[in-house]
Amino acid sequence: MLRRPEPNEAAPYYFGVINQVPGDDVVGVLETQLDETLAFLSGVSEDKSLHRYAPGKWSMREALNHINDVERVTLFRALWFARGFASALPSFEQIPCAAAAEADRRSWASHIEEFRAIRLASVAFFKNLGGEAWDRRGVASDNPFTVRALAYIVAGHTTHHVAIFKERY
Repeated sequence: MLRRPEPNEAAPYYFGVINQVPGDDVVGVLETQLDETLAFLSGVSEDKSLHRYAPGKWSMREALNHINDVERVTLFRALWFARGFASALPSFEQIPCAAAAEADRRSWASHIEEFRAIRLASVAFFKNLGGEAWDRRGVASDNPFTVRALAYIVAGHTTHHVAIFKERY
């Protein structure tokens, strides 16, 4: 049976998104979130996806690209730690990453499809983890994590950004 991450499973900063995930079934949340998020994103037009709610803020395309990149990086961290690799992983710098992605040059539909593909990979990975793998630990960005905390970060990060989409875009 899975359980929620405890305070020593990630740096305090990450509990801002971890705590946005309800319950103990993070894999179930990831699956449900896939359908709900795809339905929401599919209702956004190509034109609206270029909207920025304020000067200097990301467009919806840039923000969804960020969600995709963070999920991809977080899933890699989970794989690395779950498989027992001991070496620490580097930080993920979101600002240069977002700039290099040139997300506004791609269609909104391509970003949505990428979200679907990445999330399906995340669900498959976490669904098939053995019991001990959830407790394995590692360091990334100079912070300790368990694989369990990383799964919650994936779900919570998406919840956080979808709420911003609904409130500000």
